[in-house]
Amino acid sequence: MTTNAGSGRGDRSWTAFAALASMLFALALAAIVAAPPARSQGESGARYTGVASCAGSTCHGRMEGDGTVVRQDELMKWQEPSTPGGAHSRAWAVLSNSRSRFIAQNLGIGDAATAPMCLGCHSTKGAIDAAGGAMRGTVPIEDGVGCESCHGPAGGWIASHYAGVGTNADPDAEMRQKHLANLSAGLKKLEDPVVRAGVCVDCHFGSAGEGQFVTHRIMAAGHPRISFELDLFSSLQAHHQEDADYGWRKFGAPAGRTDHVQMWAVGQATAIERSLSLFQSRRGTEGMFPEFYFLDCHSCHRRIFDQAKPVKTSLSNPGRNLPEGMPPYNDENLIMLAAAARLASPALADQLAARTAAFHKAMATDRASAVKAAAELSQTVAALKSAFASRGFSGTDAFAMVDAISAKAINDRFTDYSGSQQAVMGVDTLLNAMVSSGRVTVGAAAGIRGDIDRAYTAVKDPNAYKPADFQTALGSAVRSIRALR
Repeated sequence: MTTNAGSGRGDRSWTAFAALASMLFALALAAIVAAPPARSQGESGARYTGVASCAGSTCHGRMEGDGTVVRQDELMKWQEPSTPGGAHSRAWAVLSNSRSRFIAQNLGIGDAATAPMCLGCHSTKGAIDAAGGAMRGTVPIEDGVGCESCHGPAGGWIASHYAGVGTNADPDAEMRQKHLANLSAGLKKLEDPVVRAGVCVDCHFGSAGEGQFVTHRIMAAGHPRISFELDLFSSLQAHHQEDADYGWRKFGAPAGRTDHVQMWAVGQATAIERSLSLFQSRRGTEGMFPEFYFLDCHSCHRRIFDQAKPVKTSLSNPGRNLPEGMPPYNDENLIMLAAAARLASPALADQLAARTAAFHKAMATDRASAVKAAAELSQTVAALKSAFASRGFSGTDAFAMVDAISAKAINDRFTDYSGSQQAVMGVDTLLNAMVSSGRVTVGAAAGIRGDIDRAYTAVKDPNAYKPADFQTALGSAVRSIRALR
């Protein structure tokens, strides 16, 4: 067996991590917590045991990552005091800082550290309490978002997980069988992009659960806006190394590893699928108003002023068939999905384009029409998610995805901050996939980081966003990547 010697995805530079962290903290520091225990895989009545049950020195509580099968310093990585990798452990603690107190005061909810509106995503305990008895266990609220929030309630599988591999003549096969048995007992199959997306999206995008939906009112009170990109967020939270042991356990082969292009594509589909689902539900309205969470921020948040010679402050977007002055649906993930769809299924790509146009048009009619169009669009998105999940992607596919994101039909839709943010995160993820697949060397990728960092800078501040500057920065990064083909 091989020893795990690195942490996370080592082929992404710390310069890029700094740019990512700066942008994500500005957007979603309070929301950079993964999903609470998901209500799936037959977990009704499952028992949670808390972070302490994973913290032994013979388990995941070592000070150094020198374990023979897994790193065994995962708890220390989870507790990193200032990096994105430690954000889950800080999730509850941030509810007591000055910004959270300001938000709570504006909302009139008392102490944010005890408010159900916050705890559904900021602590495992809050999610358990919000489930109303469907989940069991005693978890300290101070744990924030603990191990079981992502990996599932450990009560049914921790003993088997702890027991390790016996004396079987084929320890790799035994390791794989144990993993499959643990999955049946409630362990989350996070190596499956569909499962992982379903776990993360509840808090990183929103759900119908208590304390798991950041409304426009909550954002107006001071909460960062929500944005989600599955593969990038997974990278920031990775506490493991994908070596041969990982390959055997998760995929049944020593060469098995995460398909980052697939992870990115499934994440985009899952985000828009969830958004459309919530839009169709009671979450789609608040009082007499539509829920502004679903609309594009920049369509309204522009300067309002009078002058002798009027200046148009918005840009025409070819993807939105709306009359001037009507706020469009936030289609940041739809834009990325449109870029990826043709590679998975040309027929579904055409259907996606038609139903996206119909949905935008219906938004200008009435809510009933918009809900009906959203349901039809959701069917196409679900089909695309299945198509992404059922095929593998190569390094060549990653190049094709970059071309698709930068194609004129897609590039012209980067008229607002949110879609542009998704574009640069996508190109960054795809470049990393090229490195992982061996199509691009680590050194060559490092030479492109400057271009990608400039694109991140262009979307760092939504108040200073300039579409032309962003398109120039992204175009430079794309041309550098193409030169490596």
